[in-house]
Amino acid sequence: MSVSVLAEADLRLDAGPLDYALLVIYFVVVLGIGVMARRSVSSSLDFLLSGRSLPAWVTGLAFISANLGALELMGMTANGAQYGMATVHYYWIGAIPAMVFLGLVMMPFYYGSKVRSVPEFMRRRFGKPAHLVNAVSFAVAQVLIAGINLFALAVIIDALLGWPLPVSICVAALVVLAYTTLGGLSAAIYNEVLQFFVIVAALAPLTIVGLIKVGGWQGIVEKVTDSEQLSAWPATELTGINSPVWSVIGLVFGLGFVLSFGYWTTNFAEVQRAMSAKSMSAAKRTPIIGAYPKALIPAIIIIPGIIAALIVPEMTRLKAGDTDTGVAYNDVLPLLMRDLLPNGILGIAITGLLASFMAGVAANVSSFNTVFTYDLWQDYVKKDRPDEYYLRVGRWATVGACVLAIGTAFIAAALGGSNIMDYIQALFSFFNAPLFATFILGMFWKRMTPTAGWVGLLAGTFTAIFIYAVSEPSFGIELLELPGQGASFLGAGLAFVVDILVSVAVTAVTRPKPDSELVGLVYSLTPKEDRAHATTGEDAGWYRSPALLGGGVIALTAVLYFVFA
Repeated sequence: MSVSVLAEADLRLDAGPLDYALLVIYFVVVLGIGVMARRSVSSSLDFLLSGRSLPAWVTGLAFISANLGALELMGMTANGAQYGMATVHYYWIGAIPAMVFLGLVMMPFYYGSKVRSVPEFMRRRFGKPAHLVNAVSFAVAQVLIAGINLFALAVIIDALLGWPLPVSICVAALVVLAYTTLGGLSAAIYNEVLQFFVIVAALAPLTIVGLIKVGGWQGIVEKVTDSEQLSAWPATELTGINSPVWSVIGLVFGLGFVLSFGYWTTNFAEVQRAMSAKSMSAAKRTPIIGAYPKALIPAIIIIPGIIAALIVPEMTRLKAGDTDTGVAYNDVLPLLMRDLLPNGILGIAITGLLASFMAGVAANVSSFNTVFTYDLWQDYVKKDRPDEYYLRVGRWATVGACVLAIGTAFIAAALGGSNIMDYIQALFSFFNAPLFATFILGMFWKRMTPTAGWVGLLAGTFTAIFIYAVSEPSFGIELLELPGQGASFLGAGLAFVVDILVSVAVTAVTRPKPDSELVGLVYSLTPKEDRAHATTGEDAGWYRSPALLGGGVIALTAVLYFVFA
């Protein structure tokens, strides 16, 4: 998205002194949290994992806030405007079950094994080759996704201040760099808790004012001419698969299983928040607590997108097929803010958007610096140095991640196209889907060998990249015609299957680890008591039961599907 396109679309927001004052106050608070968090940083574990000392409600809100970056706000509102109610699948089957599974099944292994990162778990289970492949691919993925968040943040700054895109990207990166370098993960997490409430306060007015303007939900129903836009199934437009049956299969398997479980259970940017919890029970509850707001967030993200397609002139023309509007679906939020919000409320909305994108960048950067420091630098470059040395490396890795993210922000600008979600889902199919296959097979099949771990992972990754390459028109080799996010769903599904098949085949001809080395890493070899959580002290109370909380959010999601989809 170029600055000239933004100017052509007249996205400039009419912000007043009150709006700017709210922004200044917010940035002062954010940096202040970084300064305060610095006081508690005395070791690399404090800087990179908050010393594993945070309560479940803090890590739970940070868990969901870390996900509320460009993926949510620009990507999902763009999806809402383009595809309608089908977007709820990204939440209700594309997130909630996987978050509950992470809390109940996988966190006992992550937290109980005392690993410092997801790649470190791979090293213990499969050895160094698989560890290196995972660590490098994860680091690359976080830099790319941080670039997406920076790009989205720069678009908003350009709309607000009229700054050129390169300047906006650099300024945004410097703000995130300041507080993450000062206070490490604690600063990022406490800012994410603040950012969660700021984001909700920012988006709720868009939904409320928008609904009033269109005459409520009944007004939306009356004004939407395409019935599929208000129906979640079969979502053929979203998947790009014409057959309703195969479209549903693609959603359930590609999104609901492979992409969803791959993202939520192996993405260290999320898992890191749970690892920073103060106890096993708190770690298990972290993703489940985050699942409750996740189930309800479509009300303030997807509905504004649908409303924008009805009341924003440029967006209605784009939906009708007019390609000369000067806008893309990524512009939904700035357009709604421009048309619906008065000064003061506009400042809250702008602050919420900036908070969202900074939360996303900080999550990517804080997970990158941990993996770089512990899994790459300490394991392969400089071993057995004093802890103060690795603390310094972690700080410099934070600087390096922000610099690299500035570069990848321009890749996002080039490849994000009309809907940034297309690009994000492609990245997830590359990095998360095959990793999930390796994890789930290795966790439940003790026979799987170290060689199978890294060979299967590479095979799955290259499969997803191949599907993307042959379905992306800009590469000039379009052998598959799958518009929307169908190519990502197909690539993720095939990556998962190929990874499993290759892993099984390689396991048949290679030697497994002895059982004694797999205790705490494989389900059947780990005693139940090692996976259990305390039910006394701060973890006491029936309402703190991870299983009960998990069942409750699954029931809530089922009700939401029944009522709205």
